[in-house]
Amino acid sequence: MSTLARRARAEWGELYATVRDALVARRLRAVPMTLGAVCLTALLQYTQNQAWGYQFVQNTGSVRADDPLWLALLRTPLSLFVPALDLPVWGALAQILLVFGICEICLGRWRTLVVGYVATLAGTLYARVGIALGPDHPIGLPGSDAQVVDTGPSAAVVGLAVYVCWRYRAYVTAALVTALMVAELLVKDNLAGKEHLAAIAAVLVLCALSSPRHRRRGGGRSGSGDGRACGENPPMKS
Repeated sequence: MSTLARRARAEWGELYATVRDALVARRLRAVPMTLGAVCLTALLQYTQNQAWGYQFVQNTGSVRADDPLWLALLRTPLSLFVPALDLPVWGALAQILLVFGICEICLGRWRTLVVGYVATLAGTLYARVGIALGPDHPIGLPGSDAQVVDTGPSAAVVGLAVYVCWRYRAYVTAALVTALMVAELLVKDNLAGKEHLAAIAAVLVLCALSSPRHRRRGGGRSGSGDGRACGENPPMKS
């Protein structure tokens, strides 16, 4: 086996085996939450592109930094599944299908939802802090960003990718995802790029907090595809 193949196996072997075994054993039944999220995102995309549905989606899932905090918090869970109008919807659907699917198998559906929500919420709250700090602060934002519609799964996807890589010790991949987000921000300094870094920072805090329990349980790799590595329920019978 070549050096490159050995390194790839060491980096992704356990993660790949976990996902493969779950899909072989249960097929689409292994990722019901992911499929539901894909369908919900597609439905919201269709609805917001209709004259009768645009305002409804805005009122229920659209977040801006100048919204009252209570309203933003109320809308944030649904905002994760509202695709950005200026981006192709297939990108959002592919992100959810791939990353949410892997995480649902490896982490369990509830942990996947919690980590995704924490990452999204971190980005949403960062926007308020950044605007309060102002454009002259290193992590500040211009006041005009308060009007930017903040929706889509990207912050959750980035956060989940880093989290599952950490749980399965794919540290090079986690570092690469982080480096790509930094590069994205350097190329295009905008609200979305800074929110992605805020999401990663929040997820790293989660990793640090769960690290002692993670070590006591012998790491995040179970190879079973049932989420037990993270303390989820035992696998259901096929």
